[in-house]
Amino acid sequence: MTTTEMLKIDKLCAGYGRMRILHDVDLRLGEGEIVALVGANGAGKTTTLRAVCGQLRPESGTITFAGSPTAGRRPDQLVRDGLVHVPEDRALFGTLTVEENLRMGAWTRPAAGAEAGMREVFELFPVLAERRAQVAQTFSGGQQQMLAIGRALMARPKLLMLDEPSTGLSPKLTWAVLDAVRRIRDTGVAVLLVEQNAKQALGIADRAYVLESGSTVLHGTGSELAGSAEVRKAYLGL
Repeated sequence: MTTTEMLKIDKLCAGYGRMRILHDVDLRLGEGEIVALVGANGAGKTTTLRAVCGQLRPESGTITFAGSPTAGRRPDQLVRDGLVHVPEDRALFGTLTVEENLRMGAWTRPAAGAEAGMREVFELFPVLAERRAQVAQTFSGGQQQMLAIGRALMARPKLLMLDEPSTGLSPKLTWAVLDAVRRIRDTGVAVLLVEQNAKQALGIADRAYVLESGSTVLHGTGSELAGSAEVRKAYLGL
């Protein structure tokens, strides 16, 4: 069965000012696939996501999303085309309610589509339905993460990028969030996952890439990398 290529990164170099963070990143991600991007702190994982979503302009290399280069396309244009990024800080509107946050995520869709999207989010995260009138800043970390993912889903992504979704969460909530990521993948959405807990990330990933000092050094299936003694010791700290 042939999988449509949703994201293709070739020889990506990028950084901040004179500080180059990414030196040679290559990555492939197919439709309906979870790909984990793992590595030590400072390896360039977040920078890679920022380059893909248009927040950071690459110095060289190419990024292709859904068959078209991303060069010259603004972040809002990429969102309209189906590339949605959930940053590590979640970027919720703290004084707005659950429902208001979700509607903000649906800015690319007609009102009827937003209503259908909200029903789907509430089915995935029932706690959000129960607290739809509660303001986001009063939520726990886990509930805020669910809301951040739910808001991203309101834009009907083809590719969902998640940066450290388990940050600050208990083990129980971490597994709840990662299980939701699996279910999102099962609907056909491609997921690029950056996760501080490499063992758990590799456990749900179809494939994975290891970054070291801004370069792709290894790739394989999630189970292959999780079972490699070299990877566990040298790159993942496991």
